[in-house]
Amino acid sequence: MTLTELRYIIAVARERHFGRAAEACFVSQPTLSVAIKKLEEELDVKLFERGGSEVSVTPLGEEIVRQAQSVLDQAGAIREIAKRGKDPLAGALRLGIIYTIGPYLLPELVKHSIELYPQMPLMLQENFTVKLLEMLRTGELDCAIMAEPFPDTGLATAPLYDEPFVVALPAGHGLAGRAAISAEELKRETMLLLGTGHCFRDHVLEVCPEFARFASDAEGIRRSFEGSSLETIKHMVAAGMGVTVVPRLSVPQEPSAHLRFVPFSDPVPTRRVVLAWRRTFTRYEAIAALRNAIYACELGGVTRLS
Repeated sequence: MTLTELRYIIAVARERHFGRAAEACFVSQPTLSVAIKKLEEELDVKLFERGGSEVSVTPLGEEIVRQAQSVLDQAGAIREIAKRGKDPLAGALRLGIIYTIGPYLLPELVKHSIELYPQMPLMLQENFTVKLLEMLRTGELDCAIMAEPFPDTGLATAPLYDEPFVVALPAGHGLAGRAAISAEELKRETMLLLGTGHCFRDHVLEVCPEFARFASDAEGIRRSFEGSSLETIKHMVAAGMGVTVVPRLSVPQEPSAHLRFVPFSDPVPTRRVVLAWRRTFTRYEAIAALRNAIYACELGGVTRLS
């Protein structure tokens, strides 16, 4: 049994396809298949059900894959211990971030990270929360910036900041001149929402639950629309197609001729943004350095947490 074989079975379990797993491991498919067959013969168990266009993991295979990931984490820990003896921050840090935070935090975060810790480049992955959690579990990411709540997967977390939501309206809207808007007043508006999969969509539906029913009936086509990004939705709002709710960091610093951003009245809805990592991840100094780089960012309008 080798670490390489363990990497192969983890890749197949993740990709559910031998060809894609081989590509991810930078080897030919025959090489990967032979290695996995050898491991199955050594263990005298069947790890994968082969059939059709997709490969499935057997129940016993699932348990072995989890243990294989733990073994690789421990092997990686040995290398990290050796690196820390020279420079605790040496080497890239693989950071995931959700779509509704990335565009507004990353530019400044990367700048500060390069200035403060040039020996620790950030390798970035922007994705949905559920995908980032899977990548953390499989060791493809070292840590991720996400918004709570998310399923308890045994991760270690550190709070970063609480971010209030604000209402985005067309400049000519009747509520655009208000000092604050209540969630109740949005019931009568056409709400533009992010598509399914975005956790921020769920946050907005918690604030305005009456719009949840529009996702599954014909009226919803007329009353609510879905966009792929906050920036797309803001352009739709600016064009007068409706209103939306956005996180505070997405509000541009320069005033817009076509958009107005109005705070919520109390109680103001917020989301908590956290940094999460596997408990087996040993580069504690790297996590602390990343938090320092985040706190060096301006983060206007949010409440920093320590």
